[in-house]
Amino acid sequence: MLHNKTILATGFFAAALMVAGSPIWAAEGKMPSAEKHELRHDRRETRRDRKELVGDRRELRRDIKSGASKAEIAQDRKEIRQDRKEIAGGDKAETRQDVKELKSDKRELRQDRKEFRSDVIGALKN
Repeated sequence: MLHNKTILATGFFAAALMVAGSPIWAAEGKMPSAEKHELRHDRRETRRDRKELVGDRRELRRDIKSGASKAEIAQDRKEIRQDRKEIAGGDKAETRQDVKELKSDKRELRQDRKEFRSDVIGALKN
């Protein structure tokens, strides 16, 4: 009889710990609003840069068809190169920074999980 009560009490205790820890697990999949805002801003900026690139290409084609001067065509090509560089270069630097932040967040999450598991094990032993 004592064995059954011990098992039942342990089960209730473990269930209580799981219920108390469920907000931690639920928060893992959510993205903070600041990160969402930053991501939206980055996407808008990238979209704007790509639209600018398309516009510059359209202008270059129009200038070639209309027989514009070599200087104007060279200027259009220079603008296209700059736009490509902005899109490629800016994205790489931001991506590198985002990857560093992600690795740091994952490391912190692993540490939190490890501490949580050790707390649960310590509570079950006591």
